[in-house]
Amino acid sequence: MQARWPDNRVDVTGRYTEYVRISDDGDERRFRFCPKCGATVFYTTAERPGVIAVPIGAFADPSFAQPTISVYGSRRYPWLALPDGLEEQ
Repeated sequence: MQARWPDNRVDVTGRYTEYVRISDDGDERRFRFCPKCGATVFYTTAERPGVIAVPIGAFADPSFAQPTISVYGSRRYPWLALPDGLEEQ
């Protein structure tokens, strides 16, 4: 899961390593990783310019807001239940 914001509302500090890959649909994805532990810190996609996505696991906040959109719900493991009311994209 991820949280997305306009890039002008995100302040990225510190070091990261970048890895670029092409998605199944042929779109560019730029992942930024912590150079020490390898965790994804944030990423951007060519089809959503001006938007930064941050994995919600990067936030140490158990009250983080519930997701409202499911992007890959159709590709999830069958044992993973999604919350009711999600918009499918």
